[in-house]
Amino acid sequence: MMVLSLTQIARKTLENSFKGKSFVLDKQTREKYKNKRACFVTLTEQENLRGCIGSLEATQELWKDVQENALRAAFEDYRFPPLTKEELKKIKIEVSVLTEAKKLDFKNSDELLKKINNSMGIILKKGVYTATFLPQVWKQIPNKKRFLEELSLKAGLSKDSWKNPSTEFFYYKVKAYSG
Repeated sequence: MMVLSLTQIARKTLENSFKGKSFVLDKQTREKYKNKRACFVTLTEQENLRGCIGSLEATQELWKDVQENALRAAFEDYRFPPLTKEELKKIKIEVSVLTEAKKLDFKNSDELLKKINNSMGIILKKGVYTATFLPQVWKQIPNKKRFLEELSLKAGLSKDSWKNPSTEFFYYKVKAYSG
């Protein structure tokens, strides 16, 4: 039997959910993706975002994280209505596997701007507020200041919160798979 790709795992999980069944992976596929890794599952329809949910920390086997995040992206992303069975045929699925996040050390906002680049996923943390943008978001927001302003807003903070000395930043890289 052929080992499934990460995007196939996500799609088959969603297809089965519409049939009211859970998708059980074969042993070889579970074995290939048994390491604990964090991932995001992004759903798009004609290049437009249709759902995106993921994990920032590796807490379970990658195959489980893909299945859970596929279901959450399809049915629990508060920005969109739940995915319909008809839409699933038109949906493109991307699975982004994250490296472990590392803290960005910087003295001020100018130094932060010098240290970040478009290969990084960025996590912003300020108190109880947290948000992240995958590296793919740089395609839509290539300007570093605007990227950090939008990330601040996504966290539920003011757009200039990224300049606050108590705001922490972490970065990670991703390996993205599309299907």
